[in-house]
Parts: sequence; structure tokens; C-alpha cells
Amino acid sequence: MDCKFVPSVCSYCGTGCGVLFEVIDGRINSTLPLKSYPVNQGKLCIKGWNLHEYINSFMRLKTPLIKEKGKFQKATWDEAIDYSATKFQKIKQEFGPDAIGVLVSAKVTNEENYLAQKFTRAVIGTNNVDHCARL
Repeated sequence: MDCKFVPSVCSYCGTGCGVLFEVIDGRINSTLPLKSYPVNQGKLCIKGWNLHEYINSFMRLKTPLIKEKGKFQKATWDEAIDYSATKFQKIKQEFGPDAIGVLVSAKVTNEENYLAQKFTRAVIGTNNVDHCARL
């Protein structure tokens, strides 16, 4: 049995608590607080303690999906990005940029939320951006 502890950052919210994943034979088995991490000082909320559960969930998507003829088909990342970009362009041309809105998440870092709002305003051209923590 191969057992190791891998330091990481919790992905449940933008706080950025330090965690240690217990990895046994290549599978994340449990989550522990990183005692020396200055953000959370060895403490975790209930979501952080159970971080490994959603990582290992059988319901977690592991590949992009594109809906074709009413059914989801597996796609590559390039195909999914091209498909999304084409759809955004079509909506923007037909209905204008304010027909598009972006909802960002507390499960990503503050930097990723910043990039999402910058993309929404600078690339799409709308101020229709919101955050799930405010809803």
C-alpha cells in the first residue's frame, strides 16, 4: 500500500484554506487541515473536512459534454471551447451582449472570479455578472 500526504488548497470557497489530502494507492481517501497554513491555522469548516467526497464522486464530470440531437456526447476540451465560443458569438450578434450573463462561484479563487468578471465585461461586453454568494 502506497500512502502519502499531498498539500493543497481547499476549493470550496475563495478563502484558500490549506489542506492535506491523504492519498492511498493513487486515490484521495481523506482531507485534513494543514496545521502550518497561515490562512486557516489548522482549522477547517465542515465543507473542507469533506472535500475528498466531491473529488471522488461518481457523478463528477471528467470530460466536456456537448448536446447534439438531444443527447450529450463526449467532446475534447478544444471542441467544447470552440462550440461555446461559437454559441456566444451567435447570441451576441443576434441579441446583443446584454443577452448573455455570467454567474461565478465561491468554489473558485478570488483571482478566477476576477478573471471571469473581466472576461464578461471586456470580451462579452456586458455588466451582467453575478456571484453565487450574493444570491
